[in-house]
Amino acid sequence: MGRSLIFATVLTLLTFSFLSVTEVNSASFKIVNKCRRTIWPGLLSGANTAQLPTTGFTLKPGKSRTLSIPRSWSGRLWARTLCGPDSSTGKFTCLTGDCGSGALQCAGGNAKPPATLAEFTLNGDGGLDFYDVSLVDGYNLPMLVVPQKGTSGGCGATGCLVDLNGACPKELKVVARGTGSVACRSACEAFGDPRFCCSEAYATPDTCSPSMYSLFFKHACPRAYSYAYDDKTSTFTCPNADYLIIFCPEPYTSTLGKSSACNGIAILGPQFSPTIAGSSKRWGAATTCEQDHNVHIKPSSK
Repeated sequence: MGRSLIFATVLTLLTFSFLSVTEVNSASFKIVNKCRRTIWPGLLSGANTAQLPTTGFTLKPGKSRTLSIPRSWSGRLWARTLCGPDSSTGKFTCLTGDCGSGALQCAGGNAKPPATLAEFTLNGDGGLDFYDVSLVDGYNLPMLVVPQKGTSGGCGATGCLVDLNGACPKELKVVARGTGSVACRSACEAFGDPRFCCSEAYATPDTCSPSMYSLFFKHACPRAYSYAYDDKTSTFTCPNADYLIIFCPEPYTSTLGKSSACNGIAILGPQFSPTIAGSSKRWGAATTCEQDHNVHIKPSSK
């Protein structure tokens, strides 16, 4: 009887120790869907990083799911939209953000542009987490990333709070029959021009500058990556944090193609230089796009 009690006590202590180590060596990613329709989040691990047990799942409106992510993980997360079985093959497919796996799990498949991306490198240089929200591959949904329980300073929230689908320039717009505008392509994907892709002769920060299209994204979503070398205002750090990732964060709840609060955003042309209204206000203080995120244009002084 005494040996059984000792064995049970040791087993309990070992289990507690294992759970404690697991908690220390993992980050919590709480993924929340505040959109009005179901989304299908996808996850892809970076190079030399093991794939996660879960690489795709269904998330209904108003629901959330928490994932345990290894502290050594790097990768990206996004939302697939308008998903279902293909009419000819029966395989699972999505109109935006599809990862090409033909199934709910992405299993190593990447998001097909355009898609809003959250990118993470956990426990990177100096023990810091590096994270960003990127529109470099285009946009399909508003997204907000909020670090939680970070052990020191920094740890700023980032994302794109604006529903840009209605305001997207027509040459970049992705339109679905019966749904309307469902995504906004990057200029690189739309035109394949090295100047927009930061490739070939334009593959350095000195030779690749923001375009009128990347400025459209940047002025609507100042903290998100708008082109490849948009590092200074778009990369954030936090030590040992958990993360809250919200799709369609309030008050910019996406309607996936219905009328958007941001339809008033002006489209930038080459003869204009952009300014942003309300730039003195704090991040996230606005209640409508017109207050803090509406882009105005004025004639260039050049």
